[in-house]
Amino acid sequence: MDTLFNTKFEGEPATHTQPGVQLQSNTYDLQESNVGLKLTIVSTVGFGDQINKEDSYRPIVEFIDAQFEAYLQEELKIRRLLHNYHDSRIHACLYFIAPTGHSLKSLDLVTMKKLDSKVNVIPIIAKSDAISKSELTKFKIKITSELVSNGVQIYQFPTDDEAVAEVNGTMNAHLPFAVIGSTEELKIGNKMVKVRQYPWGTVQVENEAHCDFVKLREMLIRVNMEDLREQTHSRHYELYRRCKLEEMGFKDTDPDSKPFSLQETYEAKRNEFLGELQKKEEEMRQMFVQRVKEKEAELKEAEKELHEKFDRLKKLHQDEKKKLEDKKKSLDDEVNAFKQRKTAAELLQSQGSQAGGSQTLKRDKEKKN
Repeated sequence: MDTLFNTKFEGEPATHTQPGVQLQSNTYDLQESNVGLKLTIVSTVGFGDQINKEDSYRPIVEFIDAQFEAYLQEELKIRRLLHNYHDSRIHACLYFIAPTGHSLKSLDLVTMKKLDSKVNVIPIIAKSDAISKSELTKFKIKITSELVSNGVQIYQFPTDDEAVAEVNGTMNAHLPFAVIGSTEELKIGNKMVKVRQYPWGTVQVENEAHCDFVKLREMLIRVNMEDLREQTHSRHYELYRRCKLEEMGFKDTDPDSKPFSLQETYEAKRNEFLGELQKKEEEMRQMFVQRVKEKEAELKEAEKELHEKFDRLKKLHQDEKKKLEDKKKSLDDEVNAFKQRKTAAELLQSQGSQAGGSQTLKRDKEKKN
């Protein structure tokens, strides 16, 4: 982009470790002579870097649709200011293809197929000095063949205007353009030219014998810029607008082929929305009642289990209490029996002591006699 517009744009190189595809949009006001241009460049940071590339195209499609939606919302306002509105719709998608010389990647085919109905896709072979001229020619033919066989509709330069029909027809045959970019300048002859220098030689960016950069710049900026904007508005935006309005219930005519009333459409859509709202409200109410019943059943079951547990504990307590009472009674009986035996033993001991005393007195009396 720096080479294309001969400007140093802002932005730092991004790493290849992004968790997903992120789009970075920057708008610049360019001036060349007396011609002003508001340019918005959107970079797809992290595209193709993930292990799972299945949904890599999705953030790009969503971003393009978001710009269409913003324009549609402005268009539907009562007081439209489209002449002052900053049109952020994407008018051209420069899709860079790696200079492998082999087939297109599945990711490239899937992404371009998803984008061809939403934006003007211009395929470009990047760093085309990495492969030889003969390989480059075969690679272009192979890319074109694969795009056609997979039904990918790339942007074709218009040939209906006699003023540009011949040059555009010739340029269409050169698609996809093989380009080289560089901001390094070197003096060759009497003028400074943009080049890429290698140990084996120098590649001139603006030399058509070396690459298609000049063709791309001519077709994109000088010849077909207005057609790109027109195609975006009349084809891609209109397709999005029609699908969006049909989703909202708007049509050109009713079943009787009469002009469709905006008021009737609004009322019908409003009634449909209210009906869906009431239906969802009833479903939520029924779901709430069902949840309440389920919760009540759970609580009753828990209460039943608690009662059963309480009864078990109460019975266990009663059994333990009965055992303790029986044991206490047994101990009381043993204590009473022990007391009785003790009393009897004491009585016997007392009687024995008295009998012994009598015998001693008798013997003493006999000795005196």
